[in-house]
Formats: sequence, structure tokens, C-alpha cells
Amino acid sequence: MAMKPIVVERTIRATPEQIFPITTNVEKWAEIVPAIDRIEMLTTGPVAVGTTFRETRTMMGREATEEMTFLELESPTKYVLGAESHGCRYRTEFELIPVDDGTTLRMTFGGTPLTTFAKVMAFLMKPMAKKLAEMCGRDLDAIKAHVEAAHA
Repeated sequence: MAMKPIVVERTIRATPEQIFPITTNVEKWAEIVPAIDRIEMLTTGPVAVGTTFRETRTMMGREATEEMTFLELESPTKYVLGAESHGCRYRTEFELIPVDDGTTLRMTFGGTPLTTFAKVMAFLMKPMAKKLAEMCGRDLDAIKAHVEAAHA
């Protein structure tokens, strides 16, 4: 059974066409999002479906590294990242939705436990969903500040 998705969004004063290239420039993420310590590209060339990288960030005082792959890439409106870790399959979807005062950047994060242990852990981790949503919100706040400064 999949975990209940976490949805976080921010409205950014810029167009999807201005935001998309910034949010998909993986190699610059550590410069934009304070929680990301480093990015290691595992594929070469421009970002495309199949582009794979390792993201290392500090979460709750611990360093965590995840390998992620672009599963979908629809410029300038959507991209989806996938990862498998600790017996779960994770999916993070980013949608760029035009609105009157800019663009709403919506992040939807969800996971599907693949093992019995992961199913038990997913149940035990439900109380952490609010903390995870706050962390995702801080990531989007950093992206918003960066994009708006670049397009002021």
C-alpha cells in the first residue's frame, strides 16, 4: 500500500519557462537548496528521461544519499523523479502551473513499500509526514527565493 502523498506548493513570481530550466539544472541544486550537500551526476549530457544522479543531503541531523532518475520530463510544465531505497519505491512529481501572479510550483512526494519491513516502517513513520512536508516546503522556499532573485 502506497503512503499518502505529501503535497507542497509555492507560487513564484516567474513564468514556467523561467523556472523549469533552473529547477531541472541538477548540478546547481546544492547551490540553491541549503539542505542539499552535494550532487553527483551518474549520466552525462543534458537532463533527459533516464538522467541519473546521487543527491546527498542532511536530514534530521544525518547525511542521506539517494540515487534518483528522471522518469518524465515535459518542459516547461512537469518533471518526475524516481528512486528506490530501503525497500521502497519513491516518486516525486514537480508541476509548474501558470497562475495570475506567476507560477505555482507543486511538489508531490510519495512512496510505495516493496518489502514487509518497509511496510511496517511506513506505518511507523506516518507521524513524520508533517516534518517531511516542512522539509519539502523549505526546499521550495529556497527555489522560490533563487528564481525570484534571478528574475527580479
